[in-house]
Amino acid sequence: MAPETGERYPGGMADIVNLNRARKLRERKAAGEKAVANRAAHGRTKAERARDAAAEAKRDALLDGARLDGQDPGDPG
Repeated sequence: MAPETGERYPGGMADIVNLNRARKLRERKAAGEKAVANRAAHGRTKAERARDAAAEAKRDALLDGARLDGQDPGDPG
């Protein structure tokens, strides 16, 4: 006669795991985390983009106003 499950497997039997399902779940979780990081890095509102563009234009105007006469902006020396 076969021994009882408790005698043969003291901790009980492990749950059956579908490896394909576990792999897909792990990949979905990783993709979700990557999407959150991408939204934080690249997702900006229209107002934020406009504010940054205005700041860049102001900075460029200030630098262009301080440029010495006769000096080419591409000339290093």
